[in-house]
Amino acid sequence: MPWDKQFNVDDALARAMEAFWAKGYEGVSMQDLVDSMGVNRASMYATFGDKRSLFIQALRLYAVDMLEAYLAGLERQYSPRQAVLAVFDDAVASALADDAHNGCFLANTSVELSAHDPEIAGIVAGGLSRMEGFFHRIIHSGQATGEIPVTVDATEASRALLGLLTGLRVLARSRPEEPLLRAIARQAGAAIE
Repeated sequence: MPWDKQFNVDDALARAMEAFWAKGYEGVSMQDLVDSMGVNRASMYATFGDKRSLFIQALRLYAVDMLEAYLAGLERQYSPRQAVLAVFDDAVASALADDAHNGCFLANTSVELSAHDPEIAGIVAGGLSRMEGFFHRIIHSGQATGEIPVTVDATEASRALLGLLTGLRVLARSRPEEPLLRAIARQAGAAIE
């Protein structure tokens, strides 16, 4: 008779992601993961593998699934220019509301692990490329509708926007000062004028 899981795998993975996000890979103990996921240690290992395997699954959840859903929602809800600005408004709002200063899981992982782990670096690079691709695609859409000037170089602007966003997310961890973060967000608007 096959073994039935007594927990929701997706929910447990989401809770693991939150634990890694809050404490980083090195800062999370196996007991922290067991406690946050609400599963026993044997079930966690049987379902997700070791700590690194669990981290990679959590990072993919964030860098692929959650990011794609977020970007698709922006494209549905906003005009191209407003979608770009919404990314930065959302980043500032989340940083100001984040009393723990957890920042962005992708940016945190980039700083903590990417230089030391090629597989994790690839996942981070993929997430960053998705963000850059979103900016590139949305700039072209805005140019087609006349909302973004055709003189804006979509490749250069999308790369600049990615840099601004990543910088904002990293700065928000140690300097979550509204004037600083809003200044960066204003530069995002300037990049597509």
